[in-house]
Amino acid sequence: MRQLFSWSWVEAQVEQTLEIWNASVAPSALAGRRFSLKEQQEREKAYDAELQATEREAKRVPRTKSERLAAQERITASFARFSTIALDLQHEAVQLLIDDFLPVGTRLARWARRFDARLSMDDIIQACRNAWTACGLQPLLGERVHITPSILGYSLLYPYSDNYLDRADISAQAKLRFSERFRARLRGERLSAGNDREAALWTLVTLIEEQYPRVRYSQVFDCLLAIHRAQEESIAQISGGDSCGHDEVLRMSCAKGGSSVLADACLTRGWLNEEESRFSFEWGVLLQLGDDLQDVREDMQRDSITLFSRAAELGRPLDDLVIQLLNFSERVGARMDELPDGTPMFKELLRMSWRSLILGAVAESYEFFTPEFLEEAERCSPFRFAFLRARQKRLTSRHGLYAVLFDILLEPSDDDDSEIPLPIDPRLSCFKADESADVGVAE
Repeated sequence: MRQLFSWSWVEAQVEQTLEIWNASVAPSALAGRRFSLKEQQEREKAYDAELQATEREAKRVPRTKSERLAAQERITASFARFSTIALDLQHEAVQLLIDDFLPVGTRLARWARRFDARLSMDDIIQACRNAWTACGLQPLLGERVHITPSILGYSLLYPYSDNYLDRADISAQAKLRFSERFRARLRGERLSAGNDREAALWTLVTLIEEQYPRVRYSQVFDCLLAIHRAQEESIAQISGGDSCGHDEVLRMSCAKGGSSVLADACLTRGWLNEEESRFSFEWGVLLQLGDDLQDVREDMQRDSITLFSRAAELGRPLDDLVIQLLNFSERVGARMDELPDGTPMFKELLRMSWRSLILGAVAESYEFFTPEFLEEAERCSPFRFAFLRARQKRLTSRHGLYAVLFDILLEPSDDDDSEIPLPIDPRLSCFKADESADVGVAE
């Protein structure tokens, strides 16, 4: 009998994951490969060479389709060189990224632009990140890497729902009314959309329903309702002050992150067994805590309480928490190894991505760590931390240039065989807007 992902299941899984997290406490020492200064400088040189090549492509602003497709090929070749030299990836891993994961992002972005021209580049990249996580689960569950209507629909829910609930300029009452209606739609109620936001959300949910009919795939909708409830409860972390204790903050982060990736996994094929669901949940917790570490400075500015922002507010160095997070990632990796599908190369690629996420966050938020820890952590990174910060600042300052590059990558080739149906304008869907609906959504 397949597991039903009720909220009580989520709570039980949170407690099991917390046991693994607490068991990941270890002495203040970092494990893993060390890079010499010379090795770091060689990788930084490769990084800059390909960054400059990419920026040159964006500055050319190709005007015709053939020019944009040629630019795509040069950018892809540049990425391959960078991956081989700077990241030590073998040919098989590079081809996997280029042939499978890059098309996932470009196809989602093309669809999103046609679906809603108002979606920003940042919105689409956020959706792509979730789609890449979902497609990263596919080989581990015995499926080929490809974007599907349900993965696309779920990934694009975030710009319309999660970001809205995070906005400080929306009242708690309006958020509650929005959330109640969204929950009803996830349960299968056929509500008329009250505005463009709801019309888009209803259309995206319909994409999931068409691939996974509710009668046959109840696990899918259990997962969607679980992540929705976890998002609602995590709102308490915004302006939460001291009302939430350490354990409760950690539980909310685990519930939100775990149920999010649980949904990604279930959308891969419509169902999960116990082993697969536990791994997916733990991977989601790992990614959520990694994101919380990345966002520690921003969370402190907006009074959002997470495990890392609270420690930083109290003036505690984050050294031990990061070591615990790295150890936790190893335990999640051990759970991944128990899955029968997925090649050793692919699993190692995922491990590398987790470690890079954490070390990159340490580099960016360096003021929250002791000098001794930073010195040791930097030796575990293929790039020096000051180099990473400088390049991040450069990328941020050239947002307009990279918007041009983004558009270049979205140019479809003549033989582009997308498996995703053409988008329907949400304002023309069967759940058309009812201007008289009182949904309390302030735009």
